[in-house]
Amino acid sequence: MPIYHTRKRAESYGHELGVLLLDVEQPFVPGDVGNASTWKYPVLYRTVPGCDIERLIYRNESDLREAVVETAKDLEAQGVRGITSNCGFLLRHQEAAARAVRVPVFLSSLLQLPMMLSAFARTRPVGVMTASQGSLTPELLRLAGVDPEHDPVHGFGMDRYPSFDEPFMQDSGTVDTDALERDIAELARHMLDVHPDMGAILLECADLTPYGHAVQQATGLPVFDFATLVDFYVATQNRPRYRGNY
Repeated sequence: MPIYHTRKRAESYGHELGVLLLDVEQPFVPGDVGNASTWKYPVLYRTVPGCDIERLIYRNESDLREAVVETAKDLEAQGVRGITSNCGFLLRHQEAAARAVRVPVFLSSLLQLPMMLSAFARTRPVGVMTASQGSLTPELLRLAGVDPEHDPVHGFGMDRYPSFDEPFMQDSGTVDTDALERDIAELARHMLDVHPDMGAILLECADLTPYGHAVQQATGLPVFDFATLVDFYVATQNRPRYRGNY
C-alpha cells in the first residue's frame, strides 16, 4: 500500500516551465504537478508566500493577488517560458498574473472548460472533479469562460472523502494513494450515474492529476487535468520539424 509523506521539494534545473506552489506542506506523488518527476521537461518551482488553502480556496482573500503577481514576475526573471500553478483556484488571479508578465500564463486546469464544452457543441454535460465543491462557484466558472446559467458544467467535490480531505485540505502530511484512487474512481462512477450523457471530465485539483487514468478506466471518458493543460502550452513552444517531400 503506497503511503506518501510530506517531504522537501527538490528544485529542478532548467527553465521550461515555472510553477506557482501553494504555501502548504502536502505530499506530492509522481504525477502531481508539485512533483518534478511528472514532467518530461525542466521545471522551476516557487512558493507563493501566505497562499494557503484557507486563504485562497475558502476565504478568497483578494490581498493574495500581489503575492501571486510578484512570484510570477520572479519566475519570469529566472527565464521560464510559461507559468502554471498547482491549484485550479488560482484562476482567481489568472488575469492579474498574465498582465504582469510577457510569457504565457495558465494557472488553472479550469481554463480548458470552454474547449471541452465546444467539443460537444455545449450540449453534453462536462463534469468537474474538484477539491472543494462549495468553492466551485458560478463566479469562478465565469472566470474560466463558462456561462453557469446555460453551459452544462457540473461540479463534484472530493472534499467529502477523508482520503483526500486530510492530506490535501487539512495538510495531514500523509496520503494513502490506494485508498485515494478507490475513492476517486467511486466519485467518477457517481458522476456518470448522475449524468449518463456526460462528454468528458475535468480534474480541477492538481493533486488529482496522478489519478486521471483511474477516472478514465472507471468511466471510459476523455479526462482533462493540469497535465493536459501544461503539455498543450509547452508543445506550442517546442514544435517539431517534419521532414518529407518539401
